[in-house]
Amino acid sequence: MKNNTKCPEGKKLELLAPAGNLEKMKTALKFGADAVYAGIPDFSLRVRINDFDLEKIKKATQYCHALKKKIYITINIFAHNKHLEKAKTYIKKLKEIKVDALIISDPGIINLVKDIWPEAEIHLSTQANCTNYESANFWQSVGVKRVILGREVSLEEIKEIHKKLPELELEYFVHGAMCMAYSGRCFLSKYYLDKSANLGDCVQPCRWKYFSSQIIAENHEDEVLELVEEEHGSYILNSNDLCLIKYLRELADAGVTSFKIEGRAKSIYYQAMVSGIYSRVIHNLSTSFKAGLERVTKDDLDYYYNELKTKLVHRGYTSGFLLGERADQNMDNSHEQSEWEFCGQVLEHTTNSLVLVKVHNSIKLGDEIEIVCPKYDIIKMKVEKILDPETEEEIKEAHGGQNRMVLLEVGEKVPEFSVVRRFVS
Repeated sequence: MKNNTKCPEGKKLELLAPAGNLEKMKTALKFGADAVYAGIPDFSLRVRINDFDLEKIKKATQYCHALKKKIYITINIFAHNKHLEKAKTYIKKLKEIKVDALIISDPGIINLVKDIWPEAEIHLSTQANCTNYESANFWQSVGVKRVILGREVSLEEIKEIHKKLPELELEYFVHGAMCMAYSGRCFLSKYYLDKSANLGDCVQPCRWKYFSSQIIAENHEDEVLELVEEEHGSYILNSNDLCLIKYLRELADAGVTSFKIEGRAKSIYYQAMVSGIYSRVIHNLSTSFKAGLERVTKDDLDYYYNELKTKLVHRGYTSGFLLGERADQNMDNSHEQSEWEFCGQVLEHTTNSLVLVKVHNSIKLGDEIEIVCPKYDIIKMKVEKILDPETEEEIKEAHGGQNRMVLLEVGEKVPEFSVVRRFVS
């Protein structure tokens, strides 16, 4: 049955996915993302595990626009004087490339953009921690088109902000890592290793294991913080990951039109799973939903949540501050293990029965696998034949690394970018 639900003011709902590199970006788009966000290390809050430079941003923009999708570029560090001249050059290049929007947290960077590229669409970064309608009104008055609300904002507060400022676009994080600090303004990374989280170089001390009532971090025994550990556990700063798959309708009704996934440093498998699942729900809520997509029921949402819970590595899930509660913490361990392991990505369907797969981790004869296709359609099977693509000889197993490829006998059409996982428990 088709869904005639309209999102606020008839606007199209957008699934916005992270792009840590071109391959991850293409995977997210294939699995249903409407837009992606990326940035170069110098001006993005992802210095490490970030493969983008200006040339790759140009290629990414061309790729997105060819698919009629959008790309937003982050310039969301809190800039110092030394960053400003280089930022001017960067903004000029982005203007030439014609990216779709700039994500900014610093008012000084906004001023530079207005001088250099006055027509640029500006989105306020969540780092600016906009959490009330007066703050949102200020940012709108200086030319911000969209506000990425702080994760601390509740559903009721979103409704009020939208009611007060109906023309302002609202974006909200719906999945991914949560920071133990207010809107990511953490100083532990700077304190321990002189790597500033607010310049994109966080080493995530909140995920470390701590010992004793004095709070001594593992491998940093000479640095003692005067905190008191409670009896519940020693991962005292380790926030659960955010998962709002069950609350997308409520967010749309509240006025959110862009649903954001965190995770530029995450794997291709994460991109495929999370983008695929969220796109199934979000596109169903949009006025421009794809023809034939069925209404998402409560049972569907329970199924999708269980997929995210059991088939991804995560830190346990929380609804964060959305419902007016405090965000939960995982004080038992650094993360939850999964019974499934990412083991490959489909590069092409070579014949009627064989698909070419780039191996991640390992694939073995007899493995129980699931091939996750775009739109989150799943092929379940047992591995009965593996071929070396160069010799076409049968092999018993293959391991990741050095761009190892194999041919798997599947027996049905498998789209490019599909991901493969194997049952390991």
